[in-house]
Amino acid sequence: MKCILHIIPTLDRGGAEKQLSLLVPRLPRDRFNVHVALLTRSGPLREALRDHQVPVIEINKKWKLDPGAYWRLRREIARLRPDLVHTWLFAANSYGRQAALACRVPRIVAGERCVDRWKDWHELALDRHLARRTDRIVTNSQGVRDFYAGHGVPAEKFTVIPNGVDLRTSISAGDAAADTGRWRHDLRECGIPETARLVVAIGRLWPQKRYKDLIWAAHLLQAARGDTHLLILGEGPQRWRLERYTRQLGAASYVHFLGQSDDVQGLLPACDCLWLGSGYEGQSNAILEGMANGLPVVATDIPGNRELVVDQETGFLVAVGDRAGFARWTQRLLQDRPLADRLGRAGQQRVRAEFSVDQMVQRHTELYEELLT
Repeated sequence: MKCILHIIPTLDRGGAEKQLSLLVPRLPRDRFNVHVALLTRSGPLREALRDHQVPVIEINKKWKLDPGAYWRLRREIARLRPDLVHTWLFAANSYGRQAALACRVPRIVAGERCVDRWKDWHELALDRHLARRTDRIVTNSQGVRDFYAGHGVPAEKFTVIPNGVDLRTSISAGDAAADTGRWRHDLRECGIPETARLVVAIGRLWPQKRYKDLIWAAHLLQAARGDTHLLILGEGPQRWRLERYTRQLGAASYVHFLGQSDDVQGLLPACDCLWLGSGYEGQSNAILEGMANGLPVVATDIPGNRELVVDQETGFLVAVGDRAGFARWTQRLLQDRPLADRLGRAGQQRVRAEFSVDQMVQRHTELYEELLT
């Protein structure tokens, strides 16, 4: 049995963290002995690993440059003697790959999950340096591969494995009915009438997500219809700024910040449409979960989103920053229920065919076996 160590900064609610929490418990136990190392801290998604008795190591990195954390991670790798180390996200890719190389781990896999426009020249230089001694780099979309290839990381190093959705929880209408009823009650408590048309946006409250564009689009849509409410699920450092912007726009009565929730699957069936306004992405879990629940999607026309949303077949793509475009296409969906239903069903079928969690796990299993054989 081969030992595999996954290294990730945290288990907060994020896209990469969600995919790791779906992948690791489902890897075949008769072939792999899987461990997870948390470079910085734990998080709410650790429960998914605890429920499946996956061993978790906490390294407790404190600072951006933390030699002590590097040596602690190196000691843990030396103790486990894994056959393969798979790192996720920049900090874990940097600390984890260097420590794995020092411990002479036979196979090293890195994970690049987003079009990381935030990276400075020295961070991209470190990526290029470590890529030379990395067996494979897993990414979730062609857009991410193209971004890094454009910055000098060899394209042939990449294996594209799309994100996966757990269809058993996302598409079970019977299981979601009670949760949807609770959501409807909670929304009424927020002053949202039963007849309101609901648009949902899910994600971290962070500049990348461009929530101001969505709030302004909701303002335009409300002026046109008078019955539309935007529900924003997520937390992040921009929340107070976005709430202030909403008040200044006079939109607080129809733009609602609902915070973080463990019950997104109960809310989605109550909504009419899902929005994603990001300026850049890897591959959006929010879009996949919305499509899995039969919601038409209006999203920005960027790499990653284009691989999920087929324009005018499963939703609509608009230019980054096109606030009027979000309002215009959503107005069409809300006016034309047969169109919205058709796009929603097509998106659901697309997720079932191409983006199930079982397919994601199988592709990782095949990659690991290829490298370890």
